Order: sequence, then structure tokens, then C-alpha cells
Amino acid sequence: GGDYLAVRNRNERLQAAPDGSGYRCDWQWTSDLHAPKLLPSLGRMLMQRALADHPIAVADSPPAPRAVDPQVSFVIGHRGSARLPHLLATLGSIAAQRGAAIECIVVEQDVASRLTGHLPRWVQHIHTPPPTADMPYCRSWAFNIGVKHACGELLVLHDNDMLVPCDYAARLLALTRNGYAAINLKRFIFYLSAAHTESYFAGKTGLLAHPPEAITQNLEAGGSVAITREAFERIGGLDESFIGWGGEDNEFWERAQTLKVWPYGCLPLVHLWHPAQPGKPIHAGLDNYQSAAVVDPQFRISKLHQRARGALAGPMGGPGQ
Repeated sequence: GGDYLAVRNRNERLQAAPDGSGYRCDWQWTSDLHAPKLLPSLGRMLMQRALADHPIAVADSPPAPRAVDPQVSFVIGHRGSARLPHLLATLGSIAAQRGAAIECIVVEQDVASRLTGHLPRWVQHIHTPPPTADMPYCRSWAFNIGVKHACGELLVLHDNDMLVPCDYAARLLALTRNGYAAINLKRFIFYLSAAHTESYFAGKTGLLAHPPEAITQNLEAGGSVAITREAFERIGGLDESFIGWGGEDNEFWERAQTLKVWPYGCLPLVHLWHPAQPGKPIHAGLDNYQSAAVVDPQFRISKLHQRARGALAGPMGGPGQ
């Protein structure tokens, strides 16, 4: 059955979902499964089992990309050209969603557009030059702009290097119909190696050709989370004072805890390898997050409601603001 979802490290604790469909990790930060690093075949078996239940497929476009109003809007931020293959692969897995009408918006935050002519026609492309050429990437600003252009009532804030299973959007949508406003369905993130990722891009191997390099649990805020549009507005969107990488996702997820949240992971996602982003500090955003974390989330929400967000001129709290 689904007992493989309860695999964990020896000293970790899991809480089962009320309906038995998944688990919440009962600790704060992410952890990698230890045993698969010593026995790679175990990691490969776990990945094979998870993808058998929740396959990842690739499509050129959704079944009806323009025929119906989208129920679910995927929003992705992007910069540069190094991760273009990752972005295209991610879009292919999103296009293969079944059981939900979807759209996808890619917000390119770069001085000059590098994506023009490269994205599938069904994807909405928004180019937002930063106010200064040296401004570090602001993930919060990208998401806030994308949400302004989204039509779906359910928003998926998604990274450009993560493949999702075909039932992802449909499962998220079903939980919103049960009254949940913020949802995290990620149970295991399978990290591919550099060689495996390159081979996958070249079409030479599939996702199960090699063992994953790592299997991460408890990726609560990062990678991909879903929230209803009404709830996104209610908690003030993302905080654009987080300029650079890190911290903004944790701060956002803390404010989301004021909502009716479904934190029980059951799905596998696959992370495509890439080198560290140029200019990305190891602990970017950590100081900002630690300062915010000591402030009551409701107070942070009230402050964010006093700020504009998603302005094309630049992030609120960033250069020139």
C-alpha cells in the first residue's frame, strides 16, 4: 500500500493525515533520508515506488490550454539562460496535469529577456526588468507579479527546476473544495545527479535510470506550495523586502499558518540538478527571516496590507523604494 510514505530516519517523527493519505514531518527543517545514501538501490526503489503511484509525464501543452477558464494557476519566477532546460522540462510536467484546468505564468526577472521565443505558446511570459541592473533576484516580487496576472482561484508558487506528478493540480484542487486554503503535498523530493539530469535533458535516460542523489523530506515552504487567491490576498502576498535568495518562503509559510492548512505530504517531486546560482550567498535572506520570525504573523500581515506589491517598477523595499 502506501506504507512507503512513512519511511523516515530513525529519530524522526511523522504525523499521519486525518484521511491516512500522507504525513506531516514533526520537525522544523528539511532532512535527507540517510539510508539511501549508503544503499543507493534503496533510494532507487523508493523513487520507483512513488512514481508508480504518482507518475511524472511530459506534454507539449495541456489538453485544453485555451478552451476553459483555468482552475489552477502555476506561477514560476526565472532569471538567466542557464536553467532554460530545467524550466522547459518543468513546464512539460505541468502541461501533463490531468483532472484540472491549468495555466502557467513565467515571470522573467532580468535586464534583457532571454526567454523570448523559447517558451511554449500556452505559457504566459511576463518580462520584468529590475530597477537596477545589479539587483539580486527577488523571488517574492516575481511571484507577486505573476499572481496579479493569474486567472485561477488556486495558485501554485513553483520553482523552475521541479517536475511534478500528473495528479498534482487535481489533488490540490480537491483539498480546496474541502475548505483548505494553503496546501503542501510534497512528501519526498528526489534530487537527480548532474550526469542524470544532463542525460534526461538529452532524452537518453528516464527518471528511474539512476538512483537519486538525495531524497529530501519536509520541504514545507520551498519548491512548490499552493494557496487560494483569496487566502494569498488575506495574508498579504509575499514580502518583497526579501531581496536575494532565501527566507522569503519560510516567512510566507509562517503567515500561511494563520489559515486552514493541509501540511500532509503524499506526492513525489523530482529536482533537476544545477550548479549554485551565480552570486547567491550561502545564507542569503537568513538575517531578514530571523528578524521577521520574532514578530507576530498577524502583525506582519497587517504591515504588508499597507504596502503595494507586484509593481512593475520594482519590489517594495528594494532599490528605489
